[in-house]
Amino acid sequence: MNNIQKNRWKDQVFKFWGIFCTVIGLVLLTIFIGDILIDGIRRIDWDFITDLPSRKAENSGIYTALMGSIWILALTTIIAFPVGVAAGIYLEEYAKNNKLAGLLEINISNLAGVPSIIYGLLGLEVFVRIMNLGASVLAGSLTLSLLILPIVIVSTREAIKAVPQSIKDASFALGASKWQTIWHQILPASGGGILTGVILALSRAVGETAPLIVVGALAYVPFVPQSPMDEFSVMPIQIFNWISRPQAGFIENAAAAIIILLGITFIMNGIAVYFRNKWQKKWK
Repeated sequence: MNNIQKNRWKDQVFKFWGIFCTVIGLVLLTIFIGDILIDGIRRIDWDFITDLPSRKAENSGIYTALMGSIWILALTTIIAFPVGVAAGIYLEEYAKNNKLAGLLEINISNLAGVPSIIYGLLGLEVFVRIMNLGASVLAGSLTLSLLILPIVIVSTREAIKAVPQSIKDASFALGASKWQTIWHQILPASGGGILTGVILALSRAVGETAPLIVVGALAYVPFVPQSPMDEFSVMPIQIFNWISRPQAGFIENAAAAIIILLGITFIMNGIAVYFRNKWQKKWK
């Protein structure tokens, strides 16, 4: 057997090994989701979505946790989106290619892989204690904004890099300034990639539990937050609270809440894919 045949044989082995691993992953995912659907799909109704938490499983709902998640998601978007996109634009278009810029780039990339519990500890010290925000919606949103900022910055830079140099050159040739070129040419051309990165980052944030537990999010909140300074709970913490109880009814509630949370995540990812494909077709 010569080297060419060996390489072909290795390619085939790797191909079937990859297919096997993919099938195993899909089968396990199907089993897990199927088990959750069997346990929780019957529990989902309008009362379950609009009811407050209760000691009785049949009367308990996700309303306060759902509204807390919406508050957290909205404030995190308001904080992280402009800061992350602005930082990405600066690093890609304005920052000089020197040691400081290289150090920033390395650290931002590394921060994207830091465990979320570390951001929770940072948020506890800075936002909860030093800034005296307490266990509020704002403290949780600021903590999650730190968590997703590296992802938003990296995705913004990659989207800007994908813009053809000819678009920039043509804008400069017509007398546009650097900012005019960025605002009128680069951002519209890279908007799909930036928006995709932001939505995917928010999809990660909506399912985070550890940072919010550290910051002080509550497992039981009998009221809906009315302002950024109110205490709150979120759906992952509510699910954790229910799943830790021995009664079968709370296990069913947890499965139903997981289905709703998965639905929110799938919708957000679908929106990201839609905008990415839309922008790709527009700028081809």
